[in-house]
Amino acid sequence: MKGFLHIVRTYIKPYKGKAFLNIGFNLLGVIFSLASMILIGPFLQVLFGNQEIISDPIPWAWTKAAIQHNFSYQVGQIIVEKGEQAALLAISILVVIMFFMKTANIYLANFFMAPIRNGVVRDIRDKVYKKIIDLPIGFFTEEKKGDVMARVTQDVQEIEWSIMASLEKFFRDPLNIIIFLIGLFLISPVLTLFVLILLPLSALLIGTIGKNLRKTSSRSQEQMGGLMAFLEESLSGLRIIKAFNAQKSMEEGFQIRNEAYTRTMNQITRKRYLASPLSEFLGAIVIVVLLAYGGNMVLSGQGGLSASSFIAYIAIFSQLLTPAKSFSTAFYHMQKGLASLDRINEILLTENSILEINEPHVIQSFTDKIEFNNVGFTYGDKSVLKGINLKIKKGACIALIGRSGAGKSTLVDLLPRFYDVVSGEIYIDNQNIRDLSIHSLRNLIGYVHQDSLLFNDTFTRNIAFGDMNPDVARVQKAAQMAFAENFIIQTSNGYESYIGDRGSKLSGGQRQRISLARALYLDPEILILDEATSALDTESERLVQEALKQVRKNRTTIIVAHRLSTIQQADQIYVFREGEIVEKGTHEELMKNNGEYLKLYQENGQEKSE
Repeated sequence: MKGFLHIVRTYIKPYKGKAFLNIGFNLLGVIFSLASMILIGPFLQVLFGNQEIISDPIPWAWTKAAIQHNFSYQVGQIIVEKGEQAALLAISILVVIMFFMKTANIYLANFFMAPIRNGVVRDIRDKVYKKIIDLPIGFFTEEKKGDVMARVTQDVQEIEWSIMASLEKFFRDPLNIIIFLIGLFLISPVLTLFVLILLPLSALLIGTIGKNLRKTSSRSQEQMGGLMAFLEESLSGLRIIKAFNAQKSMEEGFQIRNEAYTRTMNQITRKRYLASPLSEFLGAIVIVVLLAYGGNMVLSGQGGLSASSFIAYIAIFSQLLTPAKSFSTAFYHMQKGLASLDRINEILLTENSILEINEPHVIQSFTDKIEFNNVGFTYGDKSVLKGINLKIKKGACIALIGRSGAGKSTLVDLLPRFYDVVSGEIYIDNQNIRDLSIHSLRNLIGYVHQDSLLFNDTFTRNIAFGDMNPDVARVQKAAQMAFAENFIIQTSNGYESYIGDRGSKLSGGQRQRISLARALYLDPEILILDEATSALDTESERLVQEALKQVRKNRTTIIVAHRLSTIQQADQIYVFREGEIVEKGTHEELMKNNGEYLKLYQENGQEKSE
């Protein structure tokens, strides 16, 4: 029940007004339901001619004796004045009224439950998405994207189906059980004590089986996460799958995962199907025992229980079985939702390693230099950067080169705090970036990645990404500086044209120029170009390089590149090998050193000639 109580405390609390209304109307509905059942007794007494005719009422009071006496008086008066048929009709009309009041109040209870149920699911989904966006990039190197997507979609949906669908039963059924037990106790305390011994035994059996369901459900959600991860990889790598004729291999991989998930779901479904017949069978045993025990009381005259009262008691008890069965089934089903809640909480409770100090400094600009001081970084046990020292003066253009895996991209990812250094410090104007507001730090930086990560939206929204109210003039200026306006205005709706999923309607060079325009829209003081031309053909590379020449003016630029033609005009070039800087200087200086840079340059020339 801890998971359910966590949901109540955390997510239902904002809806406590509607929750109280739901409970109030449910309470009224139960009271009217009980009243309609109690009326069976007087109906049977009139029907069998056993109704006592009382000549005088007593003062009204909220006691069993007063209510029973005055009601019998009213029924007796109808019998005396209009006959027994009129009395039966009057009681029948009263039963109909009670049922109407019951159903009306239950509807109102459900009316106020709807925004609670759907609102809680919305809030959980919002909270998980916000947490995913806030988590550092390093978190997603350990997690499969498909599994994370499954938690936001499949697991949240399971909470709606299992927990929230049971929520109204958890609010209503305990009230039903308590009020009906009070009614039963008023009719026969002895028989009701007997009932209170039988019902918990059946509930305990159902609860024991339900706990096992939670473990199986947790396994199924993990398997669904793996299935979605495999699907996401298949969609992302569809060209490679087709190019290498790997359809059969991928199909078999998917079928293996799908079959494992199906077997687990069969176990879960069978266990869930067991809940209803099990509770029904246990209820039947309870009612048979009750009939035998209560019937013996009527025949022996023990406990002052009459035949008509016993029939009314059985009718009320039959109504008690329904919420008891519903409550136990809801508890059983809830275990599957709690397994999903556990998976969601794994994300929500993950600590964000990229934290701000209590009162971070908001930096508006920088005036002097960026400094990496003895910076080290590791991925798990693997050392990626070792003792990096470099200074970048404001307005300078530096380049980082080296073979793949040398640590270049990791270094530039440390500046906007996508990751935090493991050792050493990074300073901007002698201020440790850990002491700066992350938002203001990233506002200084424009970032162009080798993968042009665009969104299925318009040119305007992609260029002004993150700006809720894009400045059209700034959008156009950024597009012009990135040499992108010519192809934008040739589309059907110009800047308001949609570019497709991940920019699928654009060529590689066009996507990269939109990515560059997005960075320029911020008018950043620091521009990071991470392999910005690595995936482009010669013509696209020329256009992007022309754009880069324009945008580097009056900005501090950090270029990560494989193609050395991109960085020959840099003020300083740093050569990386296995996480260390092994050479630095201008292009001309490094060419004379006959070192690592020259080797890279010669390899790069051979690649071009080929």
